[in-house]
Amino acid sequence: MLRYGCVGAGAIARAKHMKGYSAFADIEFVSVCDTNEKFAQEAAQEFGFKKYYTDYREMLEKEKLDFISVCTPNYLHFPVTLLALENGLHVHCEKPVALNSIEAQKMVDARNKYGKILMIALNNRFTNHAWFVKKYTEEGLLGEIYHARCGWKRQRGIPGKGGWFTNKALSGGGPLIDLGVHFMDLAMYFMGYPKPVSVVGATYSKFARNECVNSSGWGMTSDKNGIMDVEDMAVGFIRLENNTTIDIEFSWASNIDQEDNYYELLGTKGGAIYRGGELRIITEQFSTIVEIKPNLNFKCPVNEFSHFIDCVKNGTEPLSKPEEAVVLMKIIDGIYKSSQTKQEVVL
Repeated sequence: MLRYGCVGAGAIARAKHMKGYSAFADIEFVSVCDTNEKFAQEAAQEFGFKKYYTDYREMLEKEKLDFISVCTPNYLHFPVTLLALENGLHVHCEKPVALNSIEAQKMVDARNKYGKILMIALNNRFTNHAWFVKKYTEEGLLGEIYHARCGWKRQRGIPGKGGWFTNKALSGGGPLIDLGVHFMDLAMYFMGYPKPVSVVGATYSKFARNECVNSSGWGMTSDKNGIMDVEDMAVGFIRLENNTTIDIEFSWASNIDQEDNYYELLGTKGGAIYRGGELRIITEQFSTIVEIKPNLNFKCPVNEFSHFIDCVKNGTEPLSKPEEAVVLMKIIDGIYKSSQTKQEVVL
């Protein structure tokens, strides 16, 4: 029986982590923490946590836990994870890993020092389409992947203007760090996480005062007079070793006809395109272009929560490695810097 605690009791904690771990009979829900006592109390009642706290330091000091989920605003990912590792706990931390690559590297250093499992909750790796594409690329069926494109653009969907998402000190940035981590990670993952060598990018904030901007869900509400000092759109170009490249575009608000999230991989033997929940493989057979549409109506063989439990029990490396999250944060740091300096940034 593994003793479980969760720091954070908001929507991502309840709808994803608590729900995910509640499916396993060998997980004991011991304690939950949130600075909002009402949230902590409600989560304790709903999921059967034996105790709730409003201070994560107190919880980690008093409770004998085996592992925790970190489901806090981004600025707390680093200090909560660090303290948990220091206390001998395994950590399943929500994305992004931290506010920047410096914090992310310190988390990896602490993981190495204390010998615990640290997995970043990049949930898109555990989808059926990502599982299929990863297997397809590992078999060499796309050949050499030399370029990728990825993006996630919302028509209107700033996640709670005036809340922590739109406050740079608390979030680290806007859609680049919020949405971008998902599909940039997938592109890098499919390509084998090559070393990034330089980035160039630009960020825009054009919708902060737009009356038509709505919350994107997750229980968020908007305050039209609230702080918004982060971008609402980011674009960029990433140059990787061996002269491979990635184009990116991410926005919370754009004048487009509908929300769009996608990735495209260009390989010497074929290409993969994921868009609108549909995956297509473009390849060549008998000197003719062929389009393959894999049936994605299957359950992904790797579940994020059972995978983490297995890693904890067996001491094995997680699929979503924190070292890769450090690389991802270096790219994000570089794009923000490039936007400020209006120059290419060498990583």
